[in-house]
This record gives sequence, structure tokens and C-alpha cells, in this order.
Amino acid sequence: MSIDIDTQRTEHSRIAEIDWNHLPFGRIYSDHMMVMDYRGGAWQKPAIVPFGPVSLHPGNATLHYGQSIFEGMKAIRGHDGRITLFRPELNARRFNESCQRLCMPGIPEDTFIALVKAHARFERDWVPANDNAALYLRPFIFATDEALGVRPSETYKFMILSCPAGAYYAEPLSVKIEERYTRAAEGGVGRAKTAGNYAASLLPTKLANDEGFQQLIWTDGKEHRYIEESGTMNVVFVIDGTIITPSEDSDTILRSVVKRSVVDLAKHWGIPVQERRISVEEVIAAIREGRLEDAFGAGTAATIAPIARIGFRGEVFDLPPVADRVVSKRIKTYLDAIKHGDIPDALNWCVEI
Repeated sequence: MSIDIDTQRTEHSRIAEIDWNHLPFGRIYSDHMMVMDYRGGAWQKPAIVPFGPVSLHPGNATLHYGQSIFEGMKAIRGHDGRITLFRPELNARRFNESCQRLCMPGIPEDTFIALVKAHARFERDWVPANDNAALYLRPFIFATDEALGVRPSETYKFMILSCPAGAYYAEPLSVKIEERYTRAAEGGVGRAKTAGNYAASLLPTKLANDEGFQQLIWTDGKEHRYIEESGTMNVVFVIDGTIITPSEDSDTILRSVVKRSVVDLAKHWGIPVQERRISVEEVIAAIREGRLEDAFGAGTAATIAPIARIGFRGEVFDLPPVADRVVSKRIKTYLDAIKHGDIPDALNWCVEI
């Protein structure tokens, strides 16, 4: 799809200043950003402009009432030089589902993908050549009305930022099963990728950090008996040779592009998969009995993040050595290989920009 975009190239690129061997996640920004405004009931012409601050009125609706959602994507440079996005149609779909839940105007899926592609092409020199790095893309939208009053904004701003970034997690994770705080409740905004969900997670995550854990495994808001997701990612277990992961039928769990791909790939390979409610009791019993073979997080930033330890009610359980795991290693190896063009992309998941 072709789309008309105004462009203004920066006069002072910062790309020569970058240490490509040390790319902290989300702290280095590329030279440009995309901006598109919504007013009068319609999206206006998009523009790619030099990266810089955005001016906000003190009465900006987002600052007071939190109408803000975002997506996370990656542009990856293959060994053949091609730059691709991974299943962008799923991000476009989730973006619009989040917009609908927060009473915000969506963007047609083909337009959303075209805008992301255009931004990635414009910043293609910022896509790292390192195997463990990518250009992280952050499309987001926020309300821009300049009036107080609890109601949906009538104006919005859509933007895309990009950051050359390395791995989100540098080592296998220690996680704690959370039984006090709640990430999301039925009927709430757990399925939407909205900023407020992450704000609410900060305190319980900090408390877990203070105990030596990097992330939480959230449980359901009613009884705290069932596994939901883990911090910045969905969670996957392998028990008795079967991949088991929480069902996305609940509106309390964010639908992960990478977790969806794990499930689709496992089914393609003939690995048994169960998407269902998983009780904490079941997981702990499987650990105690030696039947839990693998556990990992799945998300765009984290990709496939092995879980090494799980804390629960004062006990800490060491999981099987990461080096000995079969399923997560096979999935990660395959996803890395298709993204870098090393093997055929049989499922057509990688979309060239």
C-alpha cells in the first residue's frame, strides 16, 4: 500500500555517535519520528520529522485521564541485507482493539502497516546489523484535547518512535508469583496495551525486585489461583511434553504476537498445545514432581525469555537448566533464523519493509 507522507530530514544526524556493540533497550532514539494528527473526525496527512520534544498543554486530556495506548514492534536486518517486520498484521489488529476499548479512533490495518513500514524505511540506517539487536518501533496514540472533563477526547496524536536496541533481558529470569496485587480484572482494560496497565504494575514489580526477582507472574484478580501473564510478556510452560499457556479468551490478558507465534509454530510442528486456565497449584506440583520441563516468557521486547527460578509463598524453585531445554531453544532458534533470512520463512511471517 502506498501512502503520501511529508518528510523532513534532520540536518544533524546522531548515527555516527552510536556504539553499536552496546545498545541499551529504549534509551537511544533514531533521528526521526512520525507524527499524524486526528481532528475533525479524520486522520490528517502524516509526516516524518526530526526527533524532538512534543509540546503539551497543561490541560492535555492524556495527562489527566490516561487515554493512551501503544504497540511494540521490531525491524530486523537479515544476513542477506533485507529488513523485515514480524507479523505486523497482528500488531495492527491489537492496536485497533486497544483503541476501541479506550474509546479512541483506530487506524485501518493496511494504513497502520504502511506507516510503520515507511518509518522503518526512512530510518533503515538505524537498523543494527548485530544478530541480537533490532530497531525497536514504538507506534502510539494519545489524546490531545486541552480541556478538563471526563469524556473521550475529540483530537489525538499518533506517533512512531524508534530505538536501536539489544536484548531486553540479558539473562534467564527469576520471577515471583503475585497473590496480592492485581494486573487486570474481568471487564477492565487488561487486554488493551494501554499505558495505565504498566503504571499499575510498577509498585508490585518494585517490591518483587527488592526480594531479588526481576518480574512477576500475575494471577487472576478474583482468587489469585490462576496464572495470567508475566510482567512484560505472556508466559508459557512445558509440562509432560505439552506446551501449556493461559487462554486468550479472557479479557484480562494481553494478546502477545510472539506467544501467538509460539502456539502456531508448535501446532505446525505437531507439538501438543493446550491453551486453557492454568492453576498455580498445577504449576507448583509439576515443579515439585519434576514434570515441568521448560518455562519462558514470550513478547516482542523479550522475544523468548527463559525463566530460571519461580518464587511462591517464600519458597524459590529452580527450574531445569536453560541449556538442557528443548522446546524454547528450538522455537527461539527457528524464529531467529527466519528473521535473519537463514532459512525459508515457510509460514510467511516476515514482511519486508
